[in-house]
Amino acid sequence: MNPPTRLLLVRHGEVEERYRQVFGGRIDMGLSAHGHAQARILADHLGRQPVQAIYASPMKRAQLTLAPFIERHPVRPVILPELREVDFGAWTGCTWQEVRDRFHVHAFDWLEKLEANAIPEAEPVAQFRDRVADSLGRVLRESAGGCAAVVAHGGVIRMLLALLLDLPLRKMASFEIAYASLTRVDHRPGRVEVQFLNRVLES
Repeated sequence: MNPPTRLLLVRHGEVEERYRQVFGGRIDMGLSAHGHAQARILADHLGRQPVQAIYASPMKRAQLTLAPFIERHPVRPVILPELREVDFGAWTGCTWQEVRDRFHVHAFDWLEKLEANAIPEAEPVAQFRDRVADSLGRVLRESAGGCAAVVAHGGVIRMLLALLLDLPLRKMASFEIAYASLTRVDHRPGRVEVQFLNRVLES
């Protein structure tokens, strides 16, 4: 049997305090001091993995998370604009409480509302799915039988999992994807195994 393609799905580190519990989406925010520390821990861990390729969102929070790894290791990242976070439209910049007050929606229902195209002015879910699927297809083609890391966002990682597991996006609400978390998926044609989900490394 051919070896699987190992995918390490990495969410960026903790963001600046003013953007926590905020629908950031297209906002190009930085990391907190803790987020930078998380990035260094991730760099140490990824440096011990057989990572042959790295694909990353162009957004600042993903690039800052990746920076310590780039400083220490020879693997050069491939920047894919399609891995940017979903655009939350009218919810962009709103806190969870503001979404509840202004739009009468519980923040934890965001995946259901996104899938139903029920967030005003947000990126259509079909467009979001298609661009993430394009990125996933490229990663699987170029890294077949090897190990690739994907550094991206909570929404993007949930969409990647929805595609890999052939599940509706709203079902991904059952999966926590914390800041600086690692999720490992082994992929073979017709067979996908989640080896671990939402692993947050300690210093």
